[in-house]
Amino acid sequence: MKEENIILFDGVCNLCDGVVKFIIAKDKNDKFKFTSLQSASGQSLLLKLNLPTDSFTSIVLIIGDCYFVKSLAVLQVLKELGGFWKLFYIFIIFPRPVRDFAYDLVAKTRYKLFGKRESCSMPTNDIKHKFLE
Repeated sequence: MKEENIILFDGVCNLCDGVVKFIIAKDKNDKFKFTSLQSASGQSLLLKLNLPTDSFTSIVLIIGDCYFVKSLAVLQVLKELGGFWKLFYIFIIFPRPVRDFAYDLVAKTRYKLFGKRESCSMPTNDIKHKFLE
């Protein structure tokens, strides 16, 4: 059975929605499944990982029994996408606090810079299979 890589994202964030669409477009091997942090499946996964269920400031990537947050999650996603995108994994050389500082800066201003939706957008039929219920 193929191991699923699950990405949890802020479902009302326009930037996050754009990132999900980008990943879907580049994910030619269907490596990733998605769910919003606010959804029932997202909340269940957060509880299972002992992560806060009321903070939506970090992307979470689950690969098998491991999970990654913030900048490490982003770098792992790029690495998993392969091709040109895995070259960005070079940023792993920067200490995690430095990477996460930059990540947190974007996370704190994402609504102001990119806007926020009233509710999570619904996937279209052609990509619905990439989302958890």
